[in-house]
Amino acid sequence: MSWDPRGAIGTKRAGKRVPDADLERLVHAYAAGAVGDGPMAAFLMACVIQGLDADETAAMTRAFVASGRTMTLGDLGRPVVDKHSTGGVGDAVSLVFAPLVAALGLACVKVSGRGLGHTGGTIDKLEAIPGFRVELDIASMRRQAADIGCVIASQTAQLVPADGVVYALRDATATVRSIPLIAASVMAKKLAIGSDLILLDVKAGSGAFMTDLTDAGELVAACLAIARGAHRATAAAITDMSQPLGTTIGNALEIGEAVEVLRGERAGRLRDLSVWLAARALARLTGIGFPAATERAVACLGNGTAIEAFRAMVVAQGGDPAVAETPWSVLASAPVQVPVVSDRDGFLTRTDAAGIGEAAAVLGAGRRHKGESIDPAVGIVLTPKVGDRIERGSPIGSVHARDQDRGRTTAAAILHALTIEAEAVEPPPLVYGWSEEVG
Repeated sequence: MSWDPRGAIGTKRAGKRVPDADLERLVHAYAAGAVGDGPMAAFLMACVIQGLDADETAAMTRAFVASGRTMTLGDLGRPVVDKHSTGGVGDAVSLVFAPLVAALGLACVKVSGRGLGHTGGTIDKLEAIPGFRVELDIASMRRQAADIGCVIASQTAQLVPADGVVYALRDATATVRSIPLIAASVMAKKLAIGSDLILLDVKAGSGAFMTDLTDAGELVAACLAIARGAHRATAAAITDMSQPLGTTIGNALEIGEAVEVLRGERAGRLRDLSVWLAARALARLTGIGFPAATERAVACLGNGTAIEAFRAMVVAQGGDPAVAETPWSVLASAPVQVPVVSDRDGFLTRTDAAGIGEAAAVLGAGRRHKGESIDPAVGIVLTPKVGDRIERGSPIGSVHARDQDRGRTTAAAILHALTIEAEAVEPPPLVYGWSEEVG
């Protein structure tokens, strides 16, 4: 007789703790097709309403990991860091971080996802590079990490497959926004890879899933508790997503911006956060001081080693290496560019990052539903940051679109997302907090 999941559903609906064995059995049964979408959706909704305690969250994480293979990296000759971002708008940090830490003598092995809604996905961005392969098996990932020092690939059926099917159901049933469920999903993918350090970049602000610092802090605490129970070294930063991190939003556009950062040709918040996180990883894994680690990271952006690591990763994964030298000779460009011109004088005091991300998604740069195709060429360029002075009639960005009508509509939406006032405000901090778990 097949296992009946109604006991676990009823227990959680009543606000009681589900025994580890029942929770793990439910996850495995659903992943195997022995439990249908209906019962699992009911359980997930009960989790959203009643919550999960630390033990339940850990049990779900273990069940996700145990549903597939794990990647034991062995001795690569260099320390390994696995970075994860909770996602945001204009967040191309992973594109810079992975080759930068490789240039610093570390290895970055990263399993990334696709974007959904107003947040962009690293995999979608990399697929804007002609020929770039994101589907790699475990042996290929391990080999590339040893040879080059950086690999970014998509989640496969080999690694935490139960998380993949549960996340798809969460998306379909409006049960994504649950801190314990998010923590289990994030940490399962990290625990399945045998890195020396798990590095979490938890975004907080209007452009992130965690819109306020309290929720971001709770997610960090939940992830660190899982790491503690698994005896894995983990560090987490809470970083700002109250405005787009970079100046571009869109897949090919963000590749182009990341290349400029890696070549030492672009300053700004994207570059600063990438350096900050890389230096934190280097300091933690090698024991050198954070200031010295920062100097080394900055040097790698100026001496060509970071962009060379990026080029090597592109070549290893089948992409066109010209993207590292002349990105716009290979990246897709939108046929229409509509300038965004300020209609007010004053200081930028607030940017609705979610609104900007949604506008880019409407253009075709993002997807509203899982599985939708995206247009790598379209997107938004927005140069001013909170605290900057803006003059009426001055160009502040552009819309890269397929036609003039969508370009003009998006330009109007961008202006609507900006709050410009007479009095200046202080820019938000780049990093709000930093926590470590020894493991």
